[in-house]
Amino acid sequence: MKTYIALVNWTQKGIQEIKESPPRLDKAKAIIAEAGGEMKSFYMTVGRYDMVAIIEAPDDASYARVMLSLGSKGGVRTDSLSAFPEDEYRKIIAEI
Repeated sequence: MKTYIALVNWTQKGIQEIKESPPRLDKAKAIIAEAGGEMKSFYMTVGRYDMVAIIEAPDDASYARVMLSLGSKGGVRTDSLSAFPEDEYRKIIAEI
């Protein structure tokens, strides 16, 4: 599984319907699971981004489909980072 960091902001629609945010999070977790992935952790944040999620997905295409599906609902916009866990980081650095 590949690891991704999703940096998430509410859209105007998302903030107007803020009370629906927890059920939307539950739906997002279900969509990720249906794609063969898992939301490993989720945080509401203060600062540049409203939320941060750590997500595992089988591959880039699966992750992209999930993010496009979530974005198409209109409540959030996302920026994504492909992440390397510590063991992969150590392996990459060792091979330099």
